[in-house]
Amino acid sequence: MDKRDYYEVLGVSKNATKDEMKKAYRKLAMQFHPDKNPDDKAAEEKFKEAAEAYEVLSNDDKKAKYDRFGHSGLRGGQDFHQYQNINDIFSNFSDIFGGGFGGGGGSSIFEDLFNTGGSGRGGRRTQTGTPGSDLKVTMKLTLEEIASGTSKTIKIKKYNTCSTCSGTGANSSSGFKSCTVCKGSGEVREVSRSIFGQFVNISVCHNCRGTGKIISDPCKTCSGDGRIQEETKIKVNVPAGVTNNSYMTMRGEGNAGKNGGPAGDIIVVFQETDHQHFIRDGDDLIYDLYLSYPDIVIGTSVEIPTINGRASLKIEAGTQPGKFLKMRGKGIQHLNQHGSGDQLVRINIHVPEKINSKEKELLKELSKTPNVGNPHK
Repeated sequence: MDKRDYYEVLGVSKNATKDEMKKAYRKLAMQFHPDKNPDDKAAEEKFKEAAEAYEVLSNDDKKAKYDRFGHSGLRGGQDFHQYQNINDIFSNFSDIFGGGFGGGGGSSIFEDLFNTGGSGRGGRRTQTGTPGSDLKVTMKLTLEEIASGTSKTIKIKKYNTCSTCSGTGANSSSGFKSCTVCKGSGEVREVSRSIFGQFVNISVCHNCRGTGKIISDPCKTCSGDGRIQEETKIKVNVPAGVTNNSYMTMRGEGNAGKNGGPAGDIIVVFQETDHQHFIRDGDDLIYDLYLSYPDIVIGTSVEIPTINGRASLKIEAGTQPGKFLKMRGKGIQHLNQHGSGDQLVRINIHVPEKINSKEKELLKELSKTPNVGNPHK
């Protein structure tokens, strides 16, 4: 089934501010959340649809791609989170749901309504360690590499999981003690009041990050960090057809998190280098061919460069300057699709800057002939 327009889903215009979109989404979330609509699959789908629309429109990069290309702009190399689980929505929009209705920190009223904070269907969620940061890498590519795809190995300095402690940060399995803040539960509970009544807000303990324990005997290799910085080789498989300044995300290849936290990503941004012969136009390649006046008039056969070698091209007699001759399938392979673009050969006349006296006399004689001479005389 085709997706609905995201602006239509939220009920806002394309010129809506972020605050207006946030208010619209919050209203829909309250209207369709499953607690108010038990066993109503349609309401649950609308809840997810609103979350998906807000995730795109509240992100400047995703919104720009969506405004330009629609839903298709979020496919292929663009990673987009489609919500399958209601709990995912809360974790991604904690700024909207978390503590926003009761004034307290931590988990939201939604977590209590759906039992995501206790022993119900969601269970207690803990966070081990601190997530690692993302890394951005710029990769230069030639048209030849872009045309058919390539694999490259890059060297980067990044944090990797400490092999001595396996990322725990402790010198041994017994190098931990119970957290004094949460008493080993990994949770901090607060009672708050709101317009909806009294709610128990459950938040992850900031001291132990939800694990219920802290390091008492740090690893000597990483000093309790759970990671070390080192030079690492990363293999990047570049698909054919990428464009200048487009990017791909390598999940989990960024900096390792502290104390076993999840790794960040590597964002690889592609930069297309200028080519000696070709100008790129989408997946087509433009090549300027310069021919002498006699060759254009009489016709000839020439060998010209293509992105995959050289090929023969027949020039028909009387071909006009400025005309494009198409060499099918000689361009860039389409991104994530079968087939390739074309090579477009633009015909130009080569005009010599200097000629000798004999050539000059011959040209004068030719200019007097009816078919070669000036047609405006």
